Amino acid sequence: MSSLSRWIGVLAVAGMTPLTSNAWAQQVPPTIDQLRTSKTLRIAYDPGSPPFSYVAPGSPPATAPHGYSVDLCRAIADRLKEQLKIPDLKVAYVVVNSTSRFDAIIGNTADLLCESSTATLSRRTKVDFSIPIFIDGASYAIRPDGPQDVKLLAGKKAAVLPGTTTEDELRRALTGTHISAEVVLVKTNQEGLDLLEKGQVAAYFADRATLTFLLQKEKQLANLLMADTYLSVEPIALALRRGDSDFRLAVDAALSDIYRRGAIVQIFRATFGPLAKPSPLLSSLYQTSGLPN
Repeated sequence: MSSLSRWIGVLAVAGMTPLTSNAWAQQVPPTIDQLRTSKTLRIAYDPGSPPFSYVAPGSPPATAPHGYSVDLCRAIADRLKEQLKIPDLKVAYVVVNSTSRFDAIIGNTADLLCESSTATLSRRTKVDFSIPIFIDGASYAIRPDGPQDVKLLAGKKAAVLPGTTTEDELRRALTGTHISAEVVLVKTNQEGLDLLEKGQVAAYFADRATLTFLLQKEKQLANLLMADTYLSVEPIALALRRGDSDFRLAVDAALSDIYRRGAIVQIFRATFGPLAKPSPLLSSLYQTSGLPN
């Protein structure tokens, strides 16, 4: 390299912004290289994000997590053993929360984020995402004689958790359809479902996956139904390190195999119950997202 070229390189590094400089200084080997060396896939999960990732109440801290996304990531690990020719690949769990989850990926303390992250354009400036693993969105539960359409809430009460995107979507839907309904704010999902079961509200609004999980889990809520209406649609995916295209391809290949072979249905039922069925929208996602070889 000539003296001029060396000086150009020095000036280029010196001109980096602090953020760019940090990113440049913290470069790490590609994830697949790390897997071959460590023989371990590090799965990040949020224990407070059921039904996607959670730890059963009262379980010891060392207990392996449960949930749709966690089970799916374990299935991916099984396929990576063969795909990457690492037969002794193990799984390690990294606990995160809603504020630290992406930092775990960016900071290379985890390889795959396995919980309920919605893939958005703004988040893709920090991390990459796999092909979608779930379609979620705001919906609501009702009694058997309850309103199947938001328009039928006129003059009735609807419960929702405050400060959530679901509350925003509910109020937007009521305003957009010029429906006069009373919005009742509750402290927990259980409180909202209890009010619904007692007939004190006509509907309880929450994320559809959360409602499905709770309705299947709580036998006493067996008389409650899920409305067919979605107020929003959000694609959920697995986050991984940005720019690591080979690892993303390996994850997408594993997911595609899981979708094409129908193994995703068993993973779905392990979380939502043996008789649960994916919604038509989710079934379409499984059919269209499984990429051909």
